[in-house]
Amino acid sequence: MTGPRSLFDKLWDSHVVADLSAGSALIAIDRIFLHERTGAAALNSLAEAGRTVADPARVFAVTDHIVDTRPGRTDQTLMPGGQAFVTETRAAAKAAGITLFDVNDPDQGIVHVISPELGIVLPGCTLIAPDSHTCTQGAFGALAWGIGSSEAEHAMATGTLRLNKPKSMLVKFSGKRPEGVTPKDMIMTLIARHGAAGGKGHAVEFAGEAVTALDMEGRMTLCNMATEFSAMSGFIAPDDKTFAYLEGRRYAPKNVLWEQAVAHWKTLASDRDADFDQHMEIDASKIEPMVSWGTSPEHSIGISDQIPGNAGQRPLEYMDLDKGQRLRGTPIDAAFIGSCTNSRLSDLRRASALLRGKTIAPGLKAICVPGSSRVKREAEAEGIDRLFREAGFEWRESGCSMCFYAGGESFDAGSRVISTTNRNFESRQGPNVKTHIASPETVVASALAGAIADPRELT
Repeated sequence: MTGPRSLFDKLWDSHVVADLSAGSALIAIDRIFLHERTGAAALNSLAEAGRTVADPARVFAVTDHIVDTRPGRTDQTLMPGGQAFVTETRAAAKAAGITLFDVNDPDQGIVHVISPELGIVLPGCTLIAPDSHTCTQGAFGALAWGIGSSEAEHAMATGTLRLNKPKSMLVKFSGKRPEGVTPKDMIMTLIARHGAAGGKGHAVEFAGEAVTALDMEGRMTLCNMATEFSAMSGFIAPDDKTFAYLEGRRYAPKNVLWEQAVAHWKTLASDRDADFDQHMEIDASKIEPMVSWGTSPEHSIGISDQIPGNAGQRPLEYMDLDKGQRLRGTPIDAAFIGSCTNSRLSDLRRASALLRGKTIAPGLKAICVPGSSRVKREAEAEGIDRLFREAGFEWRESGCSMCFYAGGESFDAGSRVISTTNRNFESRQGPNVKTHIASPETVVASALAGAIADPRELT
């Protein structure tokens, strides 16, 4: 292909094994990540069909979705029958010869947190996992997306997947992000303005001054919620921040291979005048802390705004809110910091700094779940866990925890929760639980006030 190319074109073209009919292609898959919720099923189904993993060195598995996060955990889980998911994945991973980050492995954690920590995701690679938030890892200039179990089987057996080529979209965040505004607020603003289906059928490149200013963990948060925008994936061109983050990681190239890799990675950027099927631009300097009011991430407003007059009746009834109502001051029952969106060390640092010397509101349930065992260790070495505990938060082992109800643990039925998770669907965090998604800073400010609060008032 000649002429200017977008980053997506470069990623796609370099992985085409064969062009197929009707705009689809057979795409080479560089990395595959499984978790215990579906990993054993995929591996066992592959074995029952008489097939083997083509290249076990490229396949990884982790216990993160169902595993208990309470201190002193074992294989047992709160979900009835959940222990079988853990033990069967362990047995299937061993039989297939793939790497497993097990319950108490020092590198265990949420898949989209540990893959970057270990240098498994690299610029220019394709990475898939049976989890819709795999797009998180596009922050490294990778093409990463979520798949189903049957697709995981095909990729493990052949190293390829058939894929319809999506359209391309450039989302530019211009301007400078104000103090107190986070990457979570940026992506929630995009979804609120353009809808949960705004990116449907597209691969989205995030760019602009406010994006390049983000550190790698902030970029991961931005890309994490590309799936809430219905995008096939979200990604950011790699730069010196990317290379500095990855250098020395366990699975990253070493020595001369590192130098060769960086030389190639520096070519992974959209060419000047590259064509995109769609463009969107948001002035980051006009963004404020965001909070969701309904049952979809698109149901979100700035902390100073009112619920819109055209808000749907069903989400309002479920959330027990009204049109024209302001969210600030709405009492909450619980607060949650965790998930693949906002559970990294920088998230916990910022949140704990706001907690220093303060205590959460009486009667409030508050939980902090680090995104990986490494994050937990590093946070404890800095005394971050002490700040959370002294403020009244529970401090947990790493995992997905109460991001969703599949692990067997939930908040009290009907309670109102403010959470750093990425989804606020009905009963996502327990029966009839009303979830407001927001940044770690907004969650902390609300936990201290006992009601939804503006974090800028704490600084």
